[in-house]
Amino acid sequence: MAKKGAREIVALVCSICKNQNYGTTRNKVNMDTKGKGKLGLKKYCRFCKKVQLHKESLKLK
Repeated sequence: MAKKGAREIVALVCSICKNQNYGTTRNKVNMDTKGKGKLGLKKYCRFCKKVQLHKESLKLK
């Protein structure tokens, strides 16, 4: 069965080199959707070869 709930799929884009490296889900109910509540995680970027801040983007490639 498919998962039910208020979750949406988002892409994580490196804030330095602008490459999309990760995809994840987030809860729409708990996060603000006005632009201020964008998800930001420190993840490893294989293009920069270091840990960088990755921000949420709704466009999946």
